[in-house]
Amino acid sequence: MTTFLDILQKHYTESPERISVYLQFAREEDQAISYRQLLEGANAYAQIYAEKGIKSSEVIVLILQHGEDLLYAFWGAVLHGAIPSIMPFLTEKLSPERYRADLKALISVTKPAAIVTYPKFEGDIRSALQKGDSVRELILSDQLSPASPPNFSLLGGFQHSPEDIVLLQHSSGTTGLQKGVALSHRAVLNQLDAYGESIRLDAGKDVVVSWLPLYHDMGLIASFLLPILKGIPLVLMSPFDWVRAPYKLMQSVSKYHGTLTWLPNFAYIFCARKIRDRHLEGVDLNSWRAIINCSEPVRWESHQAFFEKFKEYGLKLETLQTSYAMAENTFGVTQSDLSYPPVVDEIDAKVFSEERVARPSAGEGSMKMLSSGKTLGNTRVRVLDPDGNELSDRVIGEIALKSDSMLSEYYNRPKTTEKAFLGEWYLTGDYGYFVDGELFVSGRKKEMIIVGGKNIYPQDIETLVYEVEGIHAGRAVAFGVYDERTGTEDVVVVAESTLTEQDEIYQLADSVRKHITANSAIALRYVKIVPPKWILKTSSGKAARGACKEKYLGEM
Repeated sequence: MTTFLDILQKHYTESPERISVYLQFAREEDQAISYRQLLEGANAYAQIYAEKGIKSSEVIVLILQHGEDLLYAFWGAVLHGAIPSIMPFLTEKLSPERYRADLKALISVTKPAAIVTYPKFEGDIRSALQKGDSVRELILSDQLSPASPPNFSLLGGFQHSPEDIVLLQHSSGTTGLQKGVALSHRAVLNQLDAYGESIRLDAGKDVVVSWLPLYHDMGLIASFLLPILKGIPLVLMSPFDWVRAPYKLMQSVSKYHGTLTWLPNFAYIFCARKIRDRHLEGVDLNSWRAIINCSEPVRWESHQAFFEKFKEYGLKLETLQTSYAMAENTFGVTQSDLSYPPVVDEIDAKVFSEERVARPSAGEGSMKMLSSGKTLGNTRVRVLDPDGNELSDRVIGEIALKSDSMLSEYYNRPKTTEKAFLGEWYLTGDYGYFVDGELFVSGRKKEMIIVGGKNIYPQDIETLVYEVEGIHAGRAVAFGVYDERTGTEDVVVVAESTLTEQDEIYQLADSVRKHITANSAIALRYVKIVPPKWILKTSSGKAARGACKEKYLGEM
């Protein structure tokens, strides 16, 4: 068994001029970074960590935007033997007050020794620091010495064993970024081996293209650690550039002959709706062998919309694949077989909602469920009832798993760690079911809405909302509000639109109401159409349903 440092040293000594990352920026030439540049830039950060007295295995929080500094600061922490954790940078979509509160909460639980950021952001960070907290050093990106060759024998990271914690992934949520998923060298490398085998990773042929943020497992593990440690070229653009110009993803795949990309479910619809043909002139997507949807749940309709939009540019249907992934298992739990499109299970929507059984059905009243694939070779998965008993195929229950890629702990959260397990089995909080070894994920346990005894998954309602013309893809949220008069929950939908005329807003709300009522198990009453940027998001870009619910109730 080995550690990150062993792998990095091998890349540095055996193929120093091999390109590790192509950094892309809006209106600039792509920047190619070799393994030599990556490790020498990282060494500059390792040196300042040592100069500032940061000890091996202390946590360093990185608050940096897309670019060289983020890459070097992360790998510099690994070289030094510290534990890096990437936190989202403050943007216009985040409330400054909420951001500072989240940062204070993270500091109080994770107890980092240092924070790395830019000089222009120093004041914002200092406003979140408090007397007596753990942060001893605020390191600014302009304090570095020039890049220099690393002396591997003197680096603190070489003192680490495979069982030592190598990084923290802070899970996203509506109450801050307080739950740090601690991962060891062994866990991450086991995951990269098992997941790489499941997608038939080929260091001689594959090229990863990504816009995903590095503070989320899909971006950090699949679209950053996997290619860099496995010696696969990575084409990395800013998530903000992608949102403004999503066609750049297709252009980059065409330019670099990209083969692998991971996307959240909303991105399929977003690309299908937003990208115009004029931006795809000369684009060839034939090299793409897998675009992997890692949302929970994944949507058949999203894949179909994406395929119909881009098939004339060389996209193959079997390129659209799925995976069930989570930070607590480092990343992947399941993966669909890349040889053919993911399995589709058409079931009775009413029975699914009311009886928690996936009964095969076709035609009116049915819904298509898309498989997230089969479990990785190093992972075991069960579907459990509330008493912890394993359920048979097609019966919906909570997904539990165990593997050799699991988290070491929720960092500094022993009670939370203990509560998350049933014996050796990690309880994911996700609902799903099996059919012939294929896992179908239906939604989050804690977000389920119960209406008159019916189990309503907010993701199902939101998917229907996006089918209504005038609603922004990825900018709607559904949640339950308890009604004391009826003794059950009412479903509320809040959706963004650019409409400003009141009559048009009323008509759009009515269209949403009618569409949901006609295509689901509920009679929707409450729809609120709001202007752009109303919907609150988690750090990973998901709708923060709890926070949106609070905001909605506060405006009532």
